[in-house]
Amino acid sequence: MEEKTRLSRLTAILTQLQSKQILTAREIASKHNVSIRTIYRDIRTLEKSGVPIITEEGKGYSLMEGYNLPPVMFTEQEANALITAEQFIKQNNDLSLVTEFQNAIEKIKSVLRYSQKEKVALLSDKIQIRNNATNQNKSDYLMTIQTSISNTKLIEVNYDSLQGEKTKRILEPFALYSTQENWLLIAVCRLRKDFRVFRLDRIQKLVVLNDFFEPQKMTLQEYFEICKEKYNTPDIPLS
Repeated sequence: MEEKTRLSRLTAILTQLQSKQILTAREIASKHNVSIRTIYRDIRTLEKSGVPIITEEGKGYSLMEGYNLPPVMFTEQEANALITAEQFIKQNNDLSLVTEFQNAIEKIKSVLRYSQKEKVALLSDKIQIRNNATNQNKSDYLMTIQTSISNTKLIEVNYDSLQGEKTKRILEPFALYSTQENWLLIAVCRLRKDFRVFRLDRIQKLVVLNDFFEPQKMTLQEYFEICKEKYNTPDIPLS
C-alpha cells in the first residue's frame, strides 16, 4: 500500500513539474503533505529512472526543456471536475475566456479513455449553471489583457467610465480579479499617473502596444493591503 502511495506521488510530482517553470521542494512537499526530506528522496528516485530534472541551487527544480511526459490520464472524479468547471466558464461574462477554455477542454477531452468519454458526455447534459442575469454587459478582452500582463506590454484602451466619461488611456496592466458579475483590471493609468481599476465590460476598444513597461515590484496581496489602509476597503473606486 505504501509503495502504491509513493508511486502515485511520484507520478503527481512529474505532472506538477511539467505544469510550472520551476518548483521548490517546499512547494512540492506542501502539495503532497510530506516532509521536504521525502521530496529530496523522490527527486533522486525520478532522476535515477531517467527523468531529466534540473536542480537550480537556491531556486528549485524544473524539467529539462523539450522533455515530454506521456499523455496525462484523468481519474473519473478529475474528469467530472473539469466538466463542471466547463459549465461555470460558459456563464462567464468575458467571451474570450469562454472561447479559449472551450478550446482547451476539447483538447483535454481528446485524451480521455473511451469509457470516460461516454460518461463525460452524459454528465455534460446533466449539469446546468444558472447565472444571475442582472448584468448583461459582456467583455472580450480578458485573454488579451492576461497576455499583456505576462509579457509586460502596454495597452491602449477607449474607456467609457461609470460616470459617462469617454477617455483614451495608456495602461500598465498589473492584475485582474473578478467579482460575481465583472472582471476588473488593476492598472497604472498614465493619464492619471496612479493605479486605477477598470471594468472590462466598459472597455470599448483595446490595442496592445509594442512598448514594454517596468513591472511593479509589489504582489497583488500587497496592493490590496495598501488599498485597505488608504480606503479601508480592497475595492478602490472604479474609473
